[in-house]
Amino acid sequence: MQNKKEKKSEKLLNVLDGMTRVKGMRLMRYINWGHLGKTSLLVGFLFFFCEVLIYYIVLLQCTWPQIETNTKHSSVKVMMLADVHLLGPRFGHWFDKLRREWQMYRTFQTAMTLHNPQVVFILGDIFDEGHQCNEIEFNNYVKRFHSVFSVPENTKLYVVIGNHDIGFHYGISPRLKERFERSFNTSSVEMVTINNNIFILVNSMALHGDNCFLCKPAEDKLKEVSEILKCAKSGSATSNGCKKYKSLPLYSPPIFLQHFPLYRPSDSHCKEPDSAPPRIINEPFREFWDCLARGSTNKVLDYLEPRAVFSGHTHHGCFTIHRNRIPEWTLPSFSWRNKNDPSFVLAAFAPDTFLVSKCYMPKESTVIHLYMIGAFLILMWMYFTRFRYLKGTLYKEK
Repeated sequence: MQNKKEKKSEKLLNVLDGMTRVKGMRLMRYINWGHLGKTSLLVGFLFFFCEVLIYYIVLLQCTWPQIETNTKHSSVKVMMLADVHLLGPRFGHWFDKLRREWQMYRTFQTAMTLHNPQVVFILGDIFDEGHQCNEIEFNNYVKRFHSVFSVPENTKLYVVIGNHDIGFHYGISPRLKERFERSFNTSSVEMVTINNNIFILVNSMALHGDNCFLCKPAEDKLKEVSEILKCAKSGSATSNGCKKYKSLPLYSPPIFLQHFPLYRPSDSHCKEPDSAPPRIINEPFREFWDCLARGSTNKVLDYLEPRAVFSGHTHHGCFTIHRNRIPEWTLPSFSWRNKNDPSFVLAAFAPDTFLVSKCYMPKESTVIHLYMIGAFLILMWMYFTRFRYLKGTLYKEK
């Protein structure tokens, strides 16, 4: 009795297996492998266009400003960006981190290829959690930064310290300050001369003016830089005050770079395309938090007498004139995480003149819309070509 039941079960299984094979064979007949391959190519092209090609299309529209100089010295081409905010281990989803870093990597490396700047300045907040990391996390942070923002051997890279890198003034410890300066070979006040153009890089948090371990050395260094500039301007290296300096640069009014903007009441006067949105553009700035204090701003302008100022921190673009003659460009964030329409600066400097142009990156909303439109068109193409194929196959079978 049991053997008969087993034989019946085996026969039933064989019948079901045969039916499944027949249906599978029929299903295979309705698959158009050429159509599937074309669909894969379309999907791949959409991905390649949105993740690689669009950066070349957009950044090709940027050009270096052309300057005419009366000096024998050649100009220097400088790329500037701010507020990279590489995400750390605590905040931000892994996909958010992957997406933002790819966008910054693709933009930066495309700009390196297309425009080949001689110098790159990053104006602070290269990390989002630099002030909260332990040593292992910080070292990994530094490796990621150099991976995303690697530059050719003929390009110089300088980093300005931001508050997310070491903390705001009251949260900075000697360990945090020294760790960042050692990793990026920088300091609170640094003077860099390139093709006889003088760039002054300053840690904004060191301009608090309270004689703390950070501020006192920075102010002393600013005074020294001021004396060097005055000696270079006077052309008198043998005077009593200038003899202590072994060499002086050829004088040109310096370019001042820092993370915080110089003092301004708010962004209400900003008319840039990437200015702050209307809901926050009139919010008043807090000194030492949103911008430098008035006293620190006046001190810097008195010491350095710069011909131009570049800053970041607010995540929005702005153009400001100080003392009726000193222009300041505040750069927006370089990351889609903080700005739908990020941008960076391409500037040409000569000792007697300079020009600045802003280069806009692809908008995140544009890329998302391209994905949506492309996906819709591919689905429609799949639907209609599949319908025609099935119709033709069924007609042949009849």
